[in-house]
Amino acid sequence: MLQYRISDVIATRLVTYTTIIGKLIPTSPENHMKLVRLAYDFRRAVLYATRMIGKDMKTNDILKELRNMLNKAYGDSAYKVAKAIVEGCRFNGGEPRHIKIKRLFIVSEGEASRFGNRNVRLETTDIVKVRYPYDKSWIILRTCFGRKYLSLVREVSELAKQRRISYGARIVFKDGRIYLHLSIPINLYLKYFSKGKAHGELVVGFDINSDRMNMVIIDRYGKIRDIKTKWFSEVTSHGYPKSKAKARRLEALAKLLKYTYHHNVGIVVFENLFTIKKREYSRNPTANRKITRFAKKELLRYGILMAMKYGFKVLLVNPRGTTRSKEHDEVMKKLGLDRHVASAYLIALRGIRRYTMIQKAMI
Repeated sequence: MLQYRISDVIATRLVTYTTIIGKLIPTSPENHMKLVRLAYDFRRAVLYATRMIGKDMKTNDILKELRNMLNKAYGDSAYKVAKAIVEGCRFNGGEPRHIKIKRLFIVSEGEASRFGNRNVRLETTDIVKVRYPYDKSWIILRTCFGRKYLSLVREVSELAKQRRISYGARIVFKDGRIYLHLSIPINLYLKYFSKGKAHGELVVGFDINSDRMNMVIIDRYGKIRDIKTKWFSEVTSHGYPKSKAKARRLEALAKLLKYTYHHNVGIVVFENLFTIKKREYSRNPTANRKITRFAKKELLRYGILMAMKYGFKVLLVNPRGTTRSKEHDEVMKKLGLDRHVASAYLIALRGIRRYTMIQKAMI
């Protein structure tokens, strides 16, 4: 009997916000210079915080320093960004004292009581104000979102002014352009971009790897109904652009989810990779390169969002034992599956057991 822990969760509890991206255009040269100065200082504050976190300084002492450098809201955001960077560095076996941050950016967390965000105010679908902490003025910027997002952005702006929702904001300088990343409530996003309601009776398990994606569809008795694999081995080769590799993986995942939606699937199951605290490396340098270049948790977040758009119930299960375990080897031998398909099968099977436990608990 499988033992379930806190790592077995309903995925929608973890993914409560999603991000949309628009372009930012300063309304004057002076506003542009102010925004650039703020971005330089924010980056410096984050880098400074990574050093302090790396030395295990007290949180309150770090926050005091950062708030003096910028303002309270920017300082708190800089601390949380720095903490995430340090955790990612340690996850990959790196040294926080050697962290470097090349790109200019600004982050401000959402706050419903402050009209959605304290430092970045979405005034309309095409105007954004950014707080300039040095004299407490506002930097006025034009914003351009894709036409498909305009209704959503309009509602976000209106609800924020009513203090009913919050949204996070990240301003990113990239390739000579400035972008606004808005982190908005997932339920509001799905109101405009839902693709359907999955009411199927079958369960699909996904095993996601750097060069392939395996899925196994099973019924409630554990019988295999379908197996599919998407290969993209070229994305792990030397010199392959990271952005293209990400696009190929997302494309493969989107096609598999669309396939399952039209084949009577109602529950999608992934491994809960958010519980893994450190990467596992091998003695094989090629395998290690593939591991390092593969943002598996990021792909998992996209997978959860895609599945929610189709209306699937999304579960995350404990990854322990889905590979290199006695149960895994027995499944391979009994059903004649390769190791990746066997992993996908076990993930789906655990999803059924977990969902059954949830249903019983609700009775």
